[in-house]
Amino acid sequence: MKSPLLAPIFLTVIGLLMTPQSSKSQERELIACGHPYYPPVSWVQQQELIGVAPAVVKLIFGELGYQVRLDTLGNWKRCLSEVKTGHADIVVAAYRIASREPDFDFSQQHIVADTIGVFINSNKSKNFHSVNDLKGKNVGLLFGDSFGDSLDKLINDNNQIEYVSQGKQNFEKLALGRIDFMPLGIVSGKLQIQKLGYHKQIIETLFKLETEYYYLAISPRSELSQHLPYINQRLKQLHKNGKIQHLLTQYSKIYLESSTELDIP
Repeated sequence: MKSPLLAPIFLTVIGLLMTPQSSKSQERELIACGHPYYPPVSWVQQQELIGVAPAVVKLIFGELGYQVRLDTLGNWKRCLSEVKTGHADIVVAAYRIASREPDFDFSQQHIVADTIGVFINSNKSKNFHSVNDLKGKNVGLLFGDSFGDSLDKLINDNNQIEYVSQGKQNFEKLALGRIDFMPLGIVSGKLQIQKLGYHKQIIETLFKLETEYYYLAISPRSELSQHLPYINQRLKQLHKNGKIQHLLTQYSKIYLESSTELDIP
């Protein structure tokens, strides 16, 4: 028969094993980067990467005993490249697509669900009724952009792609009719249209494309993959307790209330 005195000791030991422990290896500063033009998920403001995903990354890795430096490494494509090659440690949020799987260790639990819509010039609304109407049109994308494997294939097979390095450029081109459409997360697209003052020139089509998910991505060259079970557990908790939804609301408001000019990393 077990002594009743052993029960609380046993539970204490189990609790300690489940709690992330700091160590000397965890004292090094981690470098994290993210999409510089995708509010409220992440964007650059006053030369600083902010948003839902940066806040979540700092929270979780802080619990693990790390300091995190949120770096503005340039455009989105460069951020992905720096983490892929091990020059940075974390992409705060990225779609989990087949071409990225060999180069990153992704969380299993997503950070943000992202329903993708189609944004067009308001003068051309009669030309867009379904996905089939996108074929043969000019599309504006950022360098490094992906919208999931199936949508990427659709665009690559059927459209003339015009790439830009800054998100604001695509909105300007669409407002002027220099591109035909732009795929973008509906929440982010609407925020940027409101912020940039293009609500009369740019509208969303009635049809949606698909829903993708933003995941935390880690360089496979780092030691951080060992923490993925804890990261997945905490992300689930942050969804369940409403923290991530609160952050989405909070950072949407911060974005709209910030200065008019978007920062260039």
